[in-house]
This record gives sequence, structure tokens and C-alpha cells, in this order.
Amino acid sequence: MTNKTFAIIGAGLAGLSCAVRLTELGHHVELFEKSRGAAGRMSTKRGEGWAADHGAQYFTARDPLFIEQVKKWLANQAVALWTPEIKVFEANQWTTFQSQDLRYVGTPAMNTPAKQLANGLLLHTSQTIDALSHKDSQWFLQSAEAGAIAQGFDALILAIPGPQALALAQHLDPDIKTIAGQSNMKGCWTLMARFQHKPTVSFEAAFVNQEIISWVARNSSKPQRTGQESWTIQANPLWSQEFIELSKEDVADQLLACAKKLGLDCTGAEISMHRWRYASGSTTATLGFYSNPALHLGMCGDWLNGGRVEGAWLSGYHLANQFAE
Repeated sequence: MTNKTFAIIGAGLAGLSCAVRLTELGHHVELFEKSRGAAGRMSTKRGEGWAADHGAQYFTARDPLFIEQVKKWLANQAVALWTPEIKVFEANQWTTFQSQDLRYVGTPAMNTPAKQLANGLLLHTSQTIDALSHKDSQWFLQSAEAGAIAQGFDALILAIPGPQALALAQHLDPDIKTIAGQSNMKGCWTLMARFQHKPTVSFEAAFVNQEIISWVARNSSKPQRTGQESWTIQANPLWSQEFIELSKEDVADQLLACAKKLGLDCTGAEISMHRWRYASGSTTATLGFYSNPALHLGMCGDWLNGGRVEGAWLSGYHLANQFAE
């Protein structure tokens, strides 16, 4: 395929990676994103005088291709190393977390690397694609906000969570129904707490086991973070999924009670809540990506490639190369 037109639904890291690579290979690419901007779960929540990373908390790099991408971000000051003191809480005991992994975060916010990838791409934001059709070898899209999109595309890529891909395209490709139906994605309740003063605790980040909380981090410990002292608290996936429809107020009460048990007393803190309906999980088999050459249809995302930030980027990159081949 050369000089083709591609529509990519979803401007998270997988969709952006795929779009950048396809553009490098000489194709015309347009991204359609339901949110107001690119980044997906590499997101930062902002308020008056504060900000907090409320999606992906950090990422690692092990694959040589992704390591090269991280080097570019480092050179452009879009990411930096994060070296917090990490503890583990399990069975009412604290231990020090031992790991040789290098942890990276976006700077000055987690969404900065995605914004750099999006720079120069044709990105349509606030466009919820709710219907697809394939006619005369062309893909046509319909948006909930704008109705039918007149332009047709030679190829279509779904860079969205498995359940959303399932709902949108299962009638077009039985393999998508099978693969996306096994995505096993779970939600995540996230609480952001802002303090007038730094809380007195023995950690800057913590993995929490056997509690309703799975992760706690001092957002203010990350490089180039400014503004009010802020912490991010994330519930574990199983609990989040079970109580995904609970009210924000009830979820906050339970998370704050658990945080107090961990030693992080949020009494008097300002609280914000966010519900990620599809946050974690992956297919049983790590496919990397999915491609249907006959239909010029593909899927990419972290859920197809191990569920990590690195996996998302690689999924989009390799899918673009597959189309090129």
C-alpha cells in the first residue's frame, strides 16, 4: 500500500504511534478522537493551581525500538526519569520495593509525549465515531457529534479499547468479535488529593496488595511538577470493575478510608475523582496487533500487546509496518 488514506479511531499512544509511522511511510492519515485532545490514558488532570497524572503513572522501556523513541523524548525534554522511594504494603506490613527498572514520566505532565507525537498530525477531536460502513473498497465513518463524514478512507484502524472495538466493528469482521471479545479490560477508579502541606509518610509511591487500593503516588515528586501538593490514589482493577457504577462520593469514602489505613490521612484535602471505564487488561494471547488485509482493517492498543505504555506504542508502530508490507 502506497499513498493511501487512513482513518484511525483513537488518539491514545497506540493510535498516535501508528499515525506517525504511517505518515513517515508516505500515507495520508486522519485521527478521530472522542476527547478534547490526544493522549488517552497517558493523561493529566488540571485544576486551578494544581495538576495530577490520573491515568498511566509512569512507563518503562525494554524493546530497542521503544528505547529509541524514549531517547527522542528525552532529547526534546518531553520525558524524564522518575526515581521515587517506592514501598510495598501487604498483610499490614511495609517493605521496600526492589527493582532495577528505569521509570519515565512525561514532563511537565504525563500527556506531553503524546502531544509531541500528535504535533503535525491531522487530529479531529470531540468526535465520537459511533458507526462504520465499508462500500466500494472505502471506509466511511459516522460521528455522534457531526453525523456522517463525507470522506471515504482506503484503510481503517481501531486504536480504542477492546470493548469499544467490539461494539463498533464486530458486525464487519468475525475475528474482531473473537479477539476484542477476549480483551478482558477492567475499569479503574482514581482519586486525586490536594494538600496545603506535604503529608508525613514514609514513601513517595507504593504498590498496595490485598486492599481496595493498588497504587499510591506523590504526584508532586515527579520532575517539573508545580502547583499544589497532589497525590494520586488508584483502586485495584477487580474492585474497580465490581463497583464501576458506584457513585463518586461512595467510592471516595472507601478509598480515603483505605488510604488512612496506609498512613496517608487525607482529612482536609481537596478531592477529585475520575472513572476509567477501560483501564487495564489484555487478551490471553499477546497478538501485538490485528490486521485484516482483505478489508484493509486493523486494531492496535496496549490491550493487544501486554497492557503497558511500551506495548501500546509498539502495537501501533508494528501495525503501520504491517500495512506497508
